[in-house]
Amino acid sequence: MFAFVEGTLDLIDTDLCVVDIGGFGINVNISPRCSAVIGSVGDHVKLYTYTQIAEGILQLYGFLERDDLDMFRKLLGVSGVGPKSALSLLSEMDADSIRYAIISDDIKALSKAKGISAKSAGKIIIELKGKVDLSDEKIAVKVGAGPSITVPDTDLGREESDALAALISLGYSKSESTKAILSVDGHEDLDSGSLLSFALKILYGK
Repeated sequence: MFAFVEGTLDLIDTDLCVVDIGGFGINVNISPRCSAVIGSVGDHVKLYTYTQIAEGILQLYGFLERDDLDMFRKLLGVSGVGPKSALSLLSEMDADSIRYAIISDDIKALSKAKGISAKSAGKIIIELKGKVDLSDEKIAVKVGAGPSITVPDTDLGREESDALAALISLGYSKSESTKAILSVDGHEDLDSGSLLSFALKILYGK
């Protein structure tokens, strides 16, 4: 119904903001991650929105990036995932990280979000795996592996796989561990010990 709302921030809370549009205050549900970077009261803001009407109540969910809105819509298409759970996931991870977790079958990363159980995370992976990819150059650059990247660990060499297993055993999720390994310069030619050391430095620097 509403593609976006644009106006002046009148109120900001952890999970809600009010946007003043010509004297009308519009309530928009947002994630804590969005709340932290949206700006201050009085700032101009534009939020891309999803409209939900349930039991006669209209709710708007807002995002600073179209990419996050697109991922929110995809998540709502998964059986058992509602707006609150989808917003919770997008507070824990951005859209690119969710794509990466889906492609690398990382149930642990997805289930960190409030309202996303391991079962729900598994459904997200199963139902969305064919609908997301990492071919986008922006995602590849974010991961730190250049414009063309092929993921999951089936494409990793033995040394890389050993380093990946070590990072997971230390409590890191599969997706963040893979990202760190692929971010190491010359990772293809390093032994597992060196890879582990460099990857840990990257993870510690987060």
